[in-house]
Amino acid sequence: MTTLKFKTNINCSNCLAKVTPFLNKKEGIQSWNVDTENPDKILTVETDELMPKDIIKTIQRTGFVAEEM
Repeated sequence: MTTLKFKTNINCSNCLAKVTPFLNKKEGIQSWNVDTENPDKILTVETDELMPKDIIKTIQRTGFVAEEM
């Protein structure tokens, strides 16, 4: 399993509510979490098959920004 980390602008519970359906239904994501307490709002994704660009595209579809760390 690969752990991918991204700097995001997902910073509150409302933001999480917007991205949750997209990340939950994305094939290949085993688990994910956003650390909204971290100044960089770190999104951590566990996956066996997805590439960072796949996660970045999914986040962008929700209107947020993700940058691979």
